[in-house]
Order: sequence, then structure tokens, then C-alpha cells
Amino acid sequence: MRDPGNTWEDGSPERLYVITGGRSAPLVPSGLDLVTLIVAKSGPKPGMQPEHAAIMRLCQAPLSVAEISAYIGLPVSVVTVLIDDLLTAGKVLSRAPVARAQLPDLALIEAVIDGLRKL
Repeated sequence: MRDPGNTWEDGSPERLYVITGGRSAPLVPSGLDLVTLIVAKSGPKPGMQPEHAAIMRLCQAPLSVAEISAYIGLPVSVVTVLIDDLLTAGKVLSRAPVARAQLPDLALIEAVIDGLRKL
């Protein structure tokens, strides 16, 4: 049962404001989007903000911004600000996702199939 004197809710705007230090966007545009992959350079350090530490623990292997948001239960806009803090501090690395492989030319595939049929 919730304490009636405790008005601090996990998803409250006040909590999100405190987590991001009042910022609604990164200070410098970092180019992060939902599919940008984030990987931590090391584990969390003592004294880190809990949300930063949670991101550091999650990102021992590359995760997308969207996945991080889902795992820690915070809006993408808040997670983007937190990741920007970690990028600025040099605690994490970001990279675009691996591009889909280019499909070979259809004419080349047909030529290979024709060559295999002639064998």
C-alpha cells in the first residue's frame, strides 16, 4: 500500500525533471535516435546517479536507445538526455546500427543460377 504522505511517483513529471536536471533535450545535439547503439566502456562507478548506473550496467553489450528506455522504464526523451551525459563524460560509446547488407544485383543472381543449371 502506498504511503499517503509520499506523493513522489516513479513516472511523475517532477521525478523526470530531477533526473534530467531540468533538461528536456541534450545540451549539444548528439544525433541519437531510437536505433543508435550504446555500449559502456566500463561498469558503473560508486556515487553515480542511479539512472546513469542502470544504463552503464545494461550496456555492457550494445543496446539501442529504445531498448534502454524499455528496460529502465523511462521515456526515450529522458534516456536520451541521460545517455548524452554519459557520452559527454566519456563513459559510453555510441554508433549507428549495422547497415543492412546491400543485395546483389538481380542480373548477377540470375546469371549465377543459369550457370549452376548448366553444370
